[in-house]
Amino acid sequence: MLFVPVALGLGIAAWFALPTPREWIAAMLLGGALAAVGLLANGLPRIALAAVGLLFALGVGAAWLRAEQVRAPVIERSWRALTIEATVDAVEPRPAEGRTRLRLSDITGLPPGLTARVGIRGNAPEGVVPGTRVALRASLSPPPGPNIPGGYHFARRAWFDGIGAVGYALSDVTVVAPAPARPGFIRRFEAFRSALTKRLQDGVSGREGGLAAALVTGDRGGIPDDVTEAMRDSGLAHLISISGLHIAVVVGGVLWGTRRLLAQSERLALGTDIKLIAALAAAAAGIGYTLIAGAEVPTVRSCIAVLIVLVGLALGREAISLRLVAAGAFFILLVRPDFLLGPSFQLSFAAVTAIVALYESPLARRFNAGKEAGRAERLWHGVLALLATGIAAEFALAPIAFFHFNQMGLYGVAANLAAIPYTSFVILPLLGLSVFLGAIGLAAPVDWLLGHALHILIHIAEITAATPGAVSRLPAAPDWAFAILMLAGVWFCLWQTRRRWLALLPLAIGTVGMATAQPPDLIVDGEGKHLAVVRDGKVALLRTRAGDYVRSMWADAAGEAASSNLETLPDARCTPDACTARVTAGGRAWTLLATRSGLLIDRAAFEPACAAADIVVSDRRLPYWCAPRWLKLDRAKLAETGALSIWLDGPRIRSVAAEDGSHPWASRLPSDVK
Repeated sequence: MLFVPVALGLGIAAWFALPTPREWIAAMLLGGALAAVGLLANGLPRIALAAVGLLFALGVGAAWLRAEQVRAPVIERSWRALTIEATVDAVEPRPAEGRTRLRLSDITGLPPGLTARVGIRGNAPEGVVPGTRVALRASLSPPPGPNIPGGYHFARRAWFDGIGAVGYALSDVTVVAPAPARPGFIRRFEAFRSALTKRLQDGVSGREGGLAAALVTGDRGGIPDDVTEAMRDSGLAHLISISGLHIAVVVGGVLWGTRRLLAQSERLALGTDIKLIAALAAAAAGIGYTLIAGAEVPTVRSCIAVLIVLVGLALGREAISLRLVAAGAFFILLVRPDFLLGPSFQLSFAAVTAIVALYESPLARRFNAGKEAGRAERLWHGVLALLATGIAAEFALAPIAFFHFNQMGLYGVAANLAAIPYTSFVILPLLGLSVFLGAIGLAAPVDWLLGHALHILIHIAEITAATPGAVSRLPAAPDWAFAILMLAGVWFCLWQTRRRWLALLPLAIGTVGMATAQPPDLIVDGEGKHLAVVRDGKVALLRTRAGDYVRSMWADAAGEAASSNLETLPDARCTPDACTARVTAGGRAWTLLATRSGLLIDRAAFEPACAAADIVVSDRRLPYWCAPRWLKLDRAKLAETGALSIWLDGPRIRSVAAEDGSHPWASRLPSDVK
């Protein structure tokens, strides 16, 4: 039963990995054939093969069905300036970035059913709440794909979130019609979440206020980038992702408090099942916190797990087990198969699976059976258990962190030994008290204490992150190595017999594959505007004004901490209009030519430069007479391929378009701009 979500997940992964509907159908037929073979076999393989085949086919079909269920209009072109009226669905303050994001629907002039996400400077104007009808002038574009193959795929995320356009406001937002006096439940709830987020950000203030809001409503818009980076590099990023720790503290506190309170009445204690009442109250608190926090993957997973635990406690049974983890994973993947590809789902379940597997192992059972009754011995065993838990979680999280973020904090165990108890017993209770007193306007003293408590947590993260050698970096790893490593890790955790040691060889293969990954020599974005040469530990970009997002994404993919400009390379020559560079790889020197302005370059100079180059990159359509020796990447070609990673030792090219295939969110660059 533990491998049920694994088989389902393999089918989901196959749908995302295979490019065309013909292959999706073939994958489902393969699962059906495997099930048929299983039914013809004898003994246990009969059950196992049949179940794996059916679940694999179910996973492919569930992912395909989900992608069609959420299908919504997506704009086909970019609009540089469009006057619109729309209804506000959600308001997302992001004070750390100095802006606010509005989610808009019922937009005039655009296809019915289209939803857009628009950024505005500063705070939302007074009266702009969910349900308000507003007017503004905005620049809108289709949701962008990744700027490097294998990178963060916003277009895919936007597809499953129902977002068909993104952009920013070019004018002030004016209220056309106020929100209805009695808006729908969803909009009322979104308004409540927005108000609670703003109250915490303003009441606690500063970066501590942004952290406080993130811990309650899951909105991280108020957390500055330096705090996010410090939390990530110190191994404490999980504390700002509402998950098992937060749900456990809330549910455990309500469970303990309710039982204590009811036990004060002799009549209730003797005449009712106060354990059941407390469990119901704790379940309600867990569900409420999950909804307020935005029902993200870790929160939903934790809520499901806690509900199963509460049912077990109410029935007088031990409920924490790997079966519990498997049940939660199966439910989430069946309902939201797209969550499988997200780091949130992977990090959450990897950590929980590793920890529960550790405590269900024979070694841990012998350790627990040998504990002494003395207080000192119990304390010592508790410290050892906490250390072992941290080490197990770090081993489980390391490959996922390296694959998605290309880096990981190495001192996470030490930082968590201090931060987890501090967050559980100081910060979260103060947050609960702040939310309760804030409803009646008496939260100021608690907010002051909470601000100082959060300042200490941030200080722990900054000290840890600033320690020499705190962060290890790796270039972007190949998908096959990560897949092998994950499957081997799952096998090792789920088996409690000698079969688990069969995972050692694939674990070693996956580890070597990730550790020896080579960064691409060239990276080109989907429009040809940005280009990077990766050479001698440097990520050199074509344009000096490349944004922080492009610089950080490409530096991370190359396993580097920073980036520079192309003209800093010794064999590069740049003018305001173009750059040439020589890149040595694969036993030869490659000549690169790239344009970087919109000005026309004289044919007499440009045609021979094209002929002398092996690779030409441009964000404009190049004429036929520009004919490089190997590769011509202009706007027309990149509209077909999307962003590219190029290894010159081979050579080998990886493109976003090839990975997207025929999936509904496949990158579609606009044919024109209005």
